[in-house]
Amino acid sequence: MIPAADIILASLRPQLDAAAILSGDDVDARYGDDLASPGAARPALVLRPRSTADVSVILKTFNAAGLPLTIQGGRTGLSGAARPLAGEAVLSLERMARVEPVDALAATVVAQAGAPLQAVQEAAEAAGFSFGVDIGARGTATVGGNVATNAGGVRVLRYGMFRQQVLGLEAVLADGAVVSSMRGLAKDNSGYDLAQIFVGSEGTLGAVTRVCLRLHPKPVEQAAAFCALPSLEAALALLRLMRGRTGPLLSAFEVILAPLYREMTEASGLDMPVGDAPVHALVEMHGFAPEADRSVFAAALEEALEAGLVTDAVLSRSQREVEAFWRLRDECSRFIFAQGPAVGLDLSLPLARLGDFLVRAEATTRALDPAARLYAFGHLGDGNIHYIALTREHDAVSAALHRLAAEAGGSISAEHGVGLMKKAYLPLMRSPQELAAMRRLKAAFDPNNILNRGRIFDMTPEPG
Repeated sequence: MIPAADIILASLRPQLDAAAILSGDDVDARYGDDLASPGAARPALVLRPRSTADVSVILKTFNAAGLPLTIQGGRTGLSGAARPLAGEAVLSLERMARVEPVDALAATVVAQAGAPLQAVQEAAEAAGFSFGVDIGARGTATVGGNVATNAGGVRVLRYGMFRQQVLGLEAVLADGAVVSSMRGLAKDNSGYDLAQIFVGSEGTLGAVTRVCLRLHPKPVEQAAAFCALPSLEAALALLRLMRGRTGPLLSAFEVILAPLYREMTEASGLDMPVGDAPVHALVEMHGFAPEADRSVFAAALEEALEAGLVTDAVLSRSQREVEAFWRLRDECSRFIFAQGPAVGLDLSLPLARLGDFLVRAEATTRALDPAARLYAFGHLGDGNIHYIALTREHDAVSAALHRLAAEAGGSISAEHGVGLMKKAYLPLMRSPQELAAMRRLKAAFDPNNILNRGRIFDMTPEPG
C-alpha cells in the first residue's frame, strides 16, 4: 500500500512551486521546535505556501486524507502550540511575509500572516503612524502568530491586546474554504464577527493568511522614567497616581521585582539607571504636545517622589535613554531563561490580590523545593505578571502555582496562549459547559480535527 504521505506529495507537487515542499533530510531542525520546546523532533514534511490559494490547496488535500497539520509562524510561542507532534506535518507561513502600503486615510495596513511584527511597525512608522502592539520577539514573531495567540506585550495599557488591532482578516478553513472580512471597517454589525473568532484560537479553527490592522497616530513625544520603589504596594499606588495625573498619556507601566534587577544587570553588564530596590518600575508616556505632555508626566513623577512612593528615579532626556530603559526590561526574559529549565507562568491577576498571590506563591514553591529561585516581572499596568521558578520540581510547582492563580481570581494565561503546555490547567478557568461549547465550535470549523490537534483542549474530554 502507498503511504498516505506519498499520496499527499504526489497530489501537491503539481500544484505548488518546488520551494513549497520540504521533506526528509531537507527539513531543517528549526521546524521541530519553538521557544517553549527547543530541540524537539523535526517533522518529516513541511509545506511553505506563497499565497492564500496555496494554503487552500494544502488544507483541502490534507483534510481529504484526514492527516494532521500544525501551523507555524515565527515559532516564538511559549505554550507549545506550534510544536509539531508525532505524525504531524508543518504548515509554515514564513514565505507569506508581504506588508502592503499603508492606507493613510483609513489608518490601516494589510499584512500577510508570515510578516514579522517589526515589519508592520516599520511600515506604520514610515507612514507617520504607530502600531499598538510591541513584544520582545518583534523581529521574529509573525502577524499570524500574534493573531493566533492574541498577543499582548508592553503597551496593552494604552492600545489594548492584538484583538483590538484587528479590523478584519482572511483565513482558510480545514476543508480549504477561504473566509474573508478584509473590508477594514471600523463599524460592521452585519452578522457574526468571524474575524474575532480566529483571534486567540491558536491555529485550531483555521489558518489565518492576511490581516487588516488598525494603526494609531504616531506620538510626537515619548518619555520614560526608570524608578526604584520600596514595595509592591508603592508600585500599585504609583500606577494609580500616574493614571490619575496623566490619563491617556500613560502607555506602559512595567515592573521588575527583586532580586531580578540586580542579578540581571550584573550578568548582562547593562548600566543600572537607579540603585537596587525591592521593586523597579519602567513608566512610559506617549504624547502629542511635546512640552506640555512632558511637563505633566514629570510633575506626576515629582509628586510620587515627594510622597515617598518612589525612592529614586531617572527621567529620560532623549530617545536613546528611552531605548536603554527598554533594553533593561527586555533583558529580563533572556537572563532568566538562560539559567536553565524553568516553570514560566504568564498570569493575569486582579491587582488587589497580586501581593497576596506573590506571598502564597513563594511559600508554596519553597515547600515543594526549598532551593528554587524565583523571579517576577511584567506588565503591572494591565495585571499581567510573569512569575518564573527555576526548580527541580517542575510539574508539582507548575500545578500548584496555576491553581493558586485561579484561586486568586486570575487567569493561567494572560498573553501566551494555552497550547500544549497549559491545557491540563484549562479546567481551572473554564466550566464544563464552556469547554463543551469550545469543542462544538472546533468540530464545526474542523470536523476532521486536522488543525493543531490537541492544542488548547482535546476533543474527547478527560474522564471524571
